[in-house]
Amino acid sequence: MSLPEARNSLAQIAPYQQGKSKSAGGVAPVKLSSNESAYGASPAALAAYDSLGEQLHRYPDGEQADLRDAIAEVHGLPIEQIVCGNGSEELIGLVVRCYVREGDEVVLTRNHFVMSRIYSVAQGADLVYAEEANDVACVDNILNVVTPRTRMVILSNPNNPTGTYVPSNEIDRLVEALPANVILILDGAYAEYANVHDYSDGSELALNRGNVVVTHTFSKIYGLAGLRIGWALAAPDVIETINRIRTPFNTNSPALAAAAAAMRDQQFVRMVRGNNVRALEAILPEIRKMDFSVTDSVANFYLVDVSTVDGGDANTAISFMESKGIIVRPSGADERVRITVGTDEENTAVLLALREYRELLA
Repeated sequence: MSLPEARNSLAQIAPYQQGKSKSAGGVAPVKLSSNESAYGASPAALAAYDSLGEQLHRYPDGEQADLRDAIAEVHGLPIEQIVCGNGSEELIGLVVRCYVREGDEVVLTRNHFVMSRIYSVAQGADLVYAEEANDVACVDNILNVVTPRTRMVILSNPNNPTGTYVPSNEIDRLVEALPANVILILDGAYAEYANVHDYSDGSELALNRGNVVVTHTFSKIYGLAGLRIGWALAAPDVIETINRIRTPFNTNSPALAAAAAAMRDQQFVRMVRGNNVRALEAILPEIRKMDFSVTDSVANFYLVDVSTVDGGDANTAISFMESKGIIVRPSGADERVRITVGTDEENTAVLLALREYRELLA
């Protein structure tokens, strides 16, 4: 008996592996593997979430009106160029489904959001990787791999797992040089953490260019990862195209309400951003004193290269951290470990564990 056959392209995809959340023995760990906010959600967002308890029998607003209003109000954007989704990852997937055809090329930087790769391969696209320069996405390298078959470029800015960013003038140069029929997705999952003068999320480009899409999430600085809610900014034609395949109730009522309240509470966002900057300023020099290399991150995580000390490697470092009740994550292909910025107490525990690991290598 023959069985249904899936698309051939799906055989190339391994299921997504999320960061660990449990430690051995069932002890509650310090979980710093998923870049979740250490500060939780805004009290206003929590109150808005709670207020929906008696309305769960009602369908959510398929127009997402209040959340889109809140985003437009806070950022000074036209509401008709905003669409919301089940996390920014759904919106990236919708754009890929709308514009990428089988046999098209999708350009990713070597470090990239894994779902960008998965969605592209599922469409039957061929992936092309642009190498980075000192852990920073390189516009010249991206442009050098663009061909007549290129349909899309997806760039996380700031990037994950490096925490580095491409300055706004380089993003402008990329957009100017890309053919008009190539979609550029600027994935801004960590945009709100960037506290540097030469960074832009690309909103101005998305407002004025028909081939630029900017995505944001409420999972990171807003602390709403459990609700799966995000938003995208794009040209009206792109928004209309997305809405043709977006399910009518892709965002749930509690998520919409909490996200709208969180968006309007920018004082809370500024508090989280400021605390994150101060934490990184304290953590990174201490790690370097241990002779480990660490990237200059503008996100809420940092990448530690334990191989800069003889005998250090990612697997043993991660296992040692777990033995101390701290869950971190490998970067992927090298000997680096990605660690989320935690509370002051958690950050102190990380530094202590890294010092002990360093002593074992001496």
